[in-house]
Amino acid sequence: MVVKRAWQRMLSGRRLDLLDPTPVDIEIEDVAHGLAFVARWNGQTRGDWPYSVAEHSLLVEEIFRRQGGSEPRWQLAALLHDAPEYVLGDMISPVKAAVGPSYGELDARLTAAVHIRFGLPASLPVLVKKAIKMADKVSAWLEAVQIAGFSESEADKFFGHPTDEILRGLEIRLRPPAVVRADYIARHKALLDLV
Repeated sequence: MVVKRAWQRMLSGRRLDLLDPTPVDIEIEDVAHGLAFVARWNGQTRGDWPYSVAEHSLLVEEIFRRQGGSEPRWQLAALLHDAPEYVLGDMISPVKAAVGPSYGELDARLTAAVHIRFGLPASLPVLVKKAIKMADKVSAWLEAVQIAGFSESEADKFFGHPTDEILRGLEIRLRPPAVVRADYIARHKALLDLV
């Protein structure tokens, strides 16, 4: 029986086993780099730069704070909510559903390893997870309306309509991956310093 390779070499030199990830093989520079180059919405967004998962994660963390997420460790969890996508890529929800539970299991293993690596519990408390999911939906609504070509009524059907208070002043920014990567790393460091 031939064993297939299930690891990926990271730019840091680490080898991340995708099927059995260990926290020691996860470096924030690898996460930030990967997420800064992974396009949300399969790249189907307006603008001169793809809207990256790293930029989305920064926005979700900001929305989470606006919704009352005041503890730095949970803000960190919000920033890292899509971290596994640095190696898995971003799939739109309908594709994830079509792939089935095996994608969710892989994502859960990687999420647990990321959380442990950065001092979070492997599994987040239910209320925190729900609050992050709510922030994620607000971000998805904003992205859908501002850069992905959805009308507000169409976005409302899929994501629910956010309150004007939460939306106030939020604007999707399309920036070069290197800039987004640096901002993601800086925000991660700032939050780790508070945890």
